[in-house]
Amino acid sequence: MSHTAYLSLGSNVGDRAAQIADAIERLRAIGEVAAVSSLYETAPVEVTNQPWFLNAVVRLETRLDPNRLMGLLLDIERAMGRERTRPKGPRSIDLDILLFDDQEFHSDTVDIPHPSMHLRRFVLIPLAELAPNLQHPSLHLSVSQMLDRLPQTDTVRPYSGTDIPAILQSRPH
Repeated sequence: MSHTAYLSLGSNVGDRAAQIADAIERLRAIGEVAAVSSLYETAPVEVTNQPWFLNAVVRLETRLDPNRLMGLLLDIERAMGRERTRPKGPRSIDLDILLFDDQEFHSDTVDIPHPSMHLRRFVLIPLAELAPNLQHPSLHLSVSQMLDRLPQTDTVRPYSGTDIPAILQSRPH
């Protein structure tokens, strides 16, 4: 049975766009990358004394259950050199499951929907680009509605560098 997962990707260490493109390529091994948002440059939230992030959202079609998917996302992070030395600190890559079908799912490994997604412009803006009418399963609000209700307290701007589709097209598959 195929599932639709929306994943958040972020990077603020090294070549951020290349890291996100690399992560997307690695996601192809665990499902079909059905859509990729634009890249957005975002100010760090909570721990602010670190470089700005690039963020994107991917729609992934997969046969995996949420726990297995999260486990493989963590494997990708480790393989790409992510070290969890301090919470919310700089990272080469960060992969999170935002939504999984229209399910609520809670385990020791993952909470779906992502518990903070409705509070993060850097998640909602690229998610709204892909699925503005998608409903949050517990808040019963669309992505656009969540974004409209969120005060504009953090900076999220379109990235002016190379976009992900151009990077992905330049790579051999």
